[in-house]
Amino acid sequence: MRPVVIGGPTATGKSDLALDLAEALDGEVVNADSMQLYRGMDIGTAKLPVAERRGLPHHLLDVLDVTEPASVATYQQQARTAIEEILGRGRTPVLVGGSGLYIGAVIDEIEFPGTDPAVRAALEAELAAVGPAELHHRLAALDPAAAAAIDPGNGRRLVRALEVVQVTGRPFTAVLPRPGAPRYGALMVLLDRPTAELDERIGRRVRQMVDLGLLDEVVRLDAVGLRTGLTASRALGYRQMLDVIDGAMTMEAAIDATAAGTRRFVRRQRSWFGRDSRWHRYTPGSATAGDVLGLLRSGAA
Repeated sequence: MRPVVIGGPTATGKSDLALDLAEALDGEVVNADSMQLYRGMDIGTAKLPVAERRGLPHHLLDVLDVTEPASVATYQQQARTAIEEILGRGRTPVLVGGSGLYIGAVIDEIEFPGTDPAVRAALEAELAAVGPAELHHRLAALDPAAAAAIDPGNGRRLVRALEVVQVTGRPFTAVLPRPGAPRYGALMVLLDRPTAELDERIGRRVRQMVDLGLLDEVVRLDAVGLRTGLTASRALGYRQMLDVIDGAMTMEAAIDATAAGTRRFVRRQRSWFGRDSRWHRYTPGSATAGDVLGLLRSGAA
């Protein structure tokens, strides 16, 4: 059994293809969308309702409270365990989502060194005091390859790189992804759509989310700590609805801001996926379960 990975930007039709494939392959679906890990974050993440999952097992949905931070290292362990258990049952795992790092954590050799709160706090304080340029200069001396790969203005990544160097004594580049043959021999399928079409779909999707009750969903989550969640509170749509609740933004402005933010996010997704030549790339109009089954039968890498 070969797992199938379905990746691509938001709103390209990944979930429907995943269901079709899981049905055709006697498979089970494994989520690779970081925000669909959260319980209660349903409408704003376009999480498939249980009734629309065609009776197929789904894994790694609704495993975190909104107050908990998402950890890609923890996700890596859980997703690999799920895939190995599915394979052990003689079924096909279908890994699907738009979070490129989460997909890479499953199929590539990526290490996730632990953090040291004291080291992190000291570096963050230094960043606030002297700015990212000074941290980038220090990283260039310790790990030139990492410094070349990180935007000199990206303080968050500079802090993390320096933390890894200090905690592990190894270059940050030593723990970066090392893509080779995908783990488990997975077949990688990427969906996308023309930009104008995808922009229109995103606009419709955001308005549909609001019509389905996104604001009420955020009100409920706010009552159980959404604002305190370091990861969940930053989710597109949710932070805009919090602004509506606070009276800082009108609903129409929140809809526009969510759609615009989602389109910017799509550009980042495309950049991430575009660096990896292993993907079999399709537009959804031509990417059917039959196409993917044909790739599997052909033994495509």
